[in-house]
Amino acid sequence: MSTTTITGDFEVKMSPQAQEGGADAPGRMLLDKRYRGPLEATSVGQMLAVRTAVEGSAGYVAIETVTGTLAGRQGSFSLQHSGTMDRGRPSLSVTVIPDSGTNELRGLTGRMAIRIESGRHFYEFDYALDGTSIA
Repeated sequence: MSTTTITGDFEVKMSPQAQEGGADAPGRMLLDKRYRGPLEATSVGQMLAVRTAVEGSAGYVAIETVTGTLAGRQGSFSLQHSGTMDRGRPSLSVTVIPDSGTNELRGLTGRMAIRIESGRHFYEFDYALDGTSIA
């Protein structure tokens, strides 16, 4: 399957939520994002996270729904995040949830990489639509 790669930046606002389940329960955040570039969109989501007693070790999972335009095509899709920090070494997987695309983004598949530099967030999105790349 041929994929298209796009890059851009995004802003994210994280709003802490009440921690349910006691002091050992994961922390919860609401996500509010604004993507710019070939992906012009907003998203809303939720994140659960845990930090350990070891400096630099943590984990998070999140689901977000992205709504806007991707290379001029309108619709929405959902992303699933799974991130781990192992004593400062990051590992992150952000994947389009299968069959979550709507309207002109129906059939979207892909993976997103996120990079943070000097406090700014950037994305690299490798995607395909119905088995063919779109640009």
